[in-house]
Amino acid sequence: MVTTERTDAPHAHITVGAVVSFGYALVCYLGFTLVFLYAVAFLADVVVPRTVDHGGPHASTASALVINSLLLGVFAVQHSVMARPAFKSRWVTLAPRHVERSTYVLASTAALGLAFWQWRPIPTTVWDVPTPELRWLVWTSYAVGWLWVLAMTFAIDHVGLLGLRQVVARLRGLGDQSPEFAVPWPYRLVRHPMMLGFLVAFVATPTMTVGHLLFAVLGCAYIVVGVRLEERDLAATLPEYDAYAAETPRLVPGWRAAQRRANGG
Repeated sequence: MVTTERTDAPHAHITVGAVVSFGYALVCYLGFTLVFLYAVAFLADVVVPRTVDHGGPHASTASALVINSLLLGVFAVQHSVMARPAFKSRWVTLAPRHVERSTYVLASTAALGLAFWQWRPIPTTVWDVPTPELRWLVWTSYAVGWLWVLAMTFAIDHVGLLGLRQVVARLRGLGDQSPEFAVPWPYRLVRHPMMLGFLVAFVATPTMTVGHLLFAVLGCAYIVVGVRLEERDLAATLPEYDAYAAETPRLVPGWRAAQRRANGG
């Protein structure tokens, strides 16, 4: 499911504050783009100086497990707390509403960047796929997972999701935007298609190490918890959401139909 936004009519000329807000949002957007690309290389263990398996500070296995878990925990707390309506309602009393999303993007980028910077590799191998053809198949799945994530940002509203639409609206002198219910085709398959892409990207690797497995397990666990928190907020905000959720599986395509067949429905 996705919400689109309805914008009121233009009402003012361009102000210095609106231009500054646009510059701020653009910096946040570019920062996120760089960290997103770094994440792809980080989990693939290629190109960048510090990856999930190489280049980070040395630590014992026990210390690395604790530190890495805390790093991902920082991201999870930031990402969840700042997304809650209660936090947003307080935040907009301190900063302009039109930069709220960009600030969220910036904070998420910083938290994820911190995790990549301070990650302690644990290169002990859990599994290794020996067959070249199978390795290419796994790498293809990895690439498809990330490409699907990116595609889903556009299925939702790429510029709105990353905070640009809000500041552009302000720059054009448009009023506040209100959410509307919409269901692009990927959201007719599952309620969280973007998260499905992340799940695939986290686990699709031909050589799984203990450090990578920790990232995958904690990342997937956060997704499971995070989508439930998001759905609680969506149900409270959008009256159509409960009916949509009743007909559409959360993460696994075809799951509801399989349940009905199993129950004889």
